[in-house]
Amino acid sequence: MASLSVQLRAGDARDAGVAEQVMAAAFDPQWGEAWTRAQLLGVMTMPGVQLLIAEVDGEPAGFALTRSVMDEAELLLLGVVPDHRRTRVGSMLVHAVMGDCAASGVTMLHLEVRANNPAIHFYTAHGFAKCGERRNYYKGGDGQLYDAHSYARAIG
Repeated sequence: MASLSVQLRAGDARDAGVAEQVMAAAFDPQWGEAWTRAQLLGVMTMPGVQLLIAEVDGEPAGFALTRSVMDEAELLLLGVVPDHRRTRVGSMLVHAVMGDCAASGVTMLHLEVRANNPAIHFYTAHGFAKCGERRNYYKGGDGQLYDAHSYARAIG
C-alpha cells in the first residue's frame, strides 16, 4: 500500500463542520456519541481546548478534540473516517496530541470510552491504561446500558 500524505493542522470554530463530517462517517449512530455543532462550538470556546484536524489530499480524514487544565488534559473526541482507519491517521493524531500536551506542561492525558467500544484496543496500544469505571453510563439505541471506562496515560 502506498504511503499516505497526511497533514495535521490546528483547527478552530470554523472547522466545526469538518468535525461534524468526520463524526457522521466515523461514529455509529446507535451509540449517540457524535456531538452536535452547538456542543462542539460550546466546548471550543472554553480555555485550554484544542482541535486538531487530519487531512489526506485536502480532505478531512480525522480529528482530535482535547481540553487541558493545568497539568492534565482530556481527549474529548477522536474520530477517523472509515476509509482512513488502520492507515496511521489515528496514531498520528494521538501522537500529536501527546506532543502538544508535553509542550504545554501536561503530565497526564485522560479519556473515557464506552466499555464495548472497539477503540479500546487502539487506546491501550498507545499506552493508555484503565483507571476507572462508571456503571451503566452509556445507553445504546436498543436501550441497553453500558459502562464507561476511564483511561489515562502519563505524558513525558
